[in-house]
Amino acid sequence: MAITSDTEIRIKDDIYWVGGDDRTAGLFEGSFPIPEGVSYNSYLILDDKTCLLDTCDISIATKFWKNFRHAMGGRNLDYLVINHMEPDHGAAIIQVLETYPDVTVVGNSKTFDMLDNFYQLQPSKRLVVKEGDELRLGKHTLKFIFAVMVHWPEVMFTYDETEKILFTADAFGTFKTLSGALYSDEVDFDREYLDEARRYYANIVGKYGSKVQAVFDKLEGIPIDMVCPLHGPIWRGDNIGYIMEKYFLWSTYEPEENGVVIAYTSMYGNTAVVAERLALMLKEKGVEKVNVYDVTRTHPSYVVGDAFRFTNIVLAAPTYNNNLHPTMSAVIEDMEIMAVQNRCYSVIGNGSWAPQSPKIIEERLSAMKNMTKVGETFVIKSSMRPEQIPDLERLADEIVSSME
Repeated sequence: MAITSDTEIRIKDDIYWVGGDDRTAGLFEGSFPIPEGVSYNSYLILDDKTCLLDTCDISIATKFWKNFRHAMGGRNLDYLVINHMEPDHGAAIIQVLETYPDVTVVGNSKTFDMLDNFYQLQPSKRLVVKEGDELRLGKHTLKFIFAVMVHWPEVMFTYDETEKILFTADAFGTFKTLSGALYSDEVDFDREYLDEARRYYANIVGKYGSKVQAVFDKLEGIPIDMVCPLHGPIWRGDNIGYIMEKYFLWSTYEPEENGVVIAYTSMYGNTAVVAERLALMLKEKGVEKVNVYDVTRTHPSYVVGDAFRFTNIVLAAPTYNNNLHPTMSAVIEDMEIMAVQNRCYSVIGNGSWAPQSPKIIEERLSAMKNMTKVGETFVIKSSMRPEQIPDLERLADEIVSSME
């Protein structure tokens, strides 16, 4: 179903999407570049009792309010369910409570602690739910499934038992605006969204793989006809299995496919020459997927996303002040924080008089879980000499062999 204007969209007989796209923000959470924007989804159920599931970010508050009030059609709001208290989904909570003072706010105990912390709100009418509790709206019965640390401690999913719809907070979401299509089956998801969905998962949820696995255990045997995340397209029908399989794989830290991500920092172009030459060698040897990033120009989140995707990681950096160049250090720090593991890695270092960078890279990567070094560390002093080409060729061969 195409989004043709700023208004609500019916996704079931009495369930509406009332979200919106933000194409103005340059960063998500003040950190991650979002060159193609992001969507903020909110949902409304109009039953005997009305129920709003989450609100929005301040950037689309006007759109949200217009869509929400139009869908309400003058009715009173009975319930506000807060699946996730992060401010990009909570910016309109104050306005909702001021407009509907009799609304009952639904959340768990941690939800209400955060509501007080962020907005100094203590709703007089609240329903504190526990795992498995249910709420009847009339035809619809909502069941609450806790998703602790996916990716905040208060996160919960809301399952509509009547329509078999799972409202999943930030899970199964993606960077990038909806751009006219509300459902994943209306777009070429692999081409248009998959890289951003992976980058979103790896950098927002990535370190909490065991918590994601715990939620999958809870969902076992529950029939699901639609998945409604707070960012990105809605999933329905057979397509649900696709995104579930991706999340399951990512949460086990197993690579998605054979391939190599090469990330380099280069001060004067010499380290870049080695990284780019290695990429050419790998392609010549039949490696189909090789992505190369200059991390002085590329945000670490892109490297982390590909680290979750590929079997092999190559990091190349010069020594800087007898230490590691800070842009490469930032990449490794993000990999450490997001628990990149179970990968093969190779190291390229540079240093004009004391090459410290390869030692530091290797120490930090080897300390990460289940990381396997491939090949000898390749070191240049200022620039690569012609006689070193066979050694780089050997490294390329060993990377290829590690993927067999």
